[in-house]
Amino acid sequence: MYAIVEILGQQFKVEAGKKLYVHRMNEAEIASEVEFDKVLLVDNAGAVTVGTPVVEGAKVVCEVVSHLRGEKVIVFHKKRRKGYRKRNGHRQDFTELKIKEIVA
Repeated sequence: MYAIVEILGQQFKVEAGKKLYVHRMNEAEIASEVEFDKVLLVDNAGAVTVGTPVVEGAKVVCEVVSHLRGEKVIVFHKKRRKGYRKRNGHRQDFTELKIKEIVA
């Protein structure tokens, strides 16, 4: 069983027992449960239910495992023959979620 759910403006494919990394959820405490009710699609052993726009009564229950930062991404700009070089780095903040169950 899997579902397509919208979390913080992004769509993710989730399955029970899997881990998921989403953009930082500042209001979520570690070891707390969060529920997402914007479920767009549910596949239950081949029986696919597509929402219009969401599936009524469906929700995804997750547990917040930790807050962490991703790998550093180097952003490098250069214009050839002009002596222009600019280097910048970025580390994105993530929240690690563990999918407990999909209620459909």
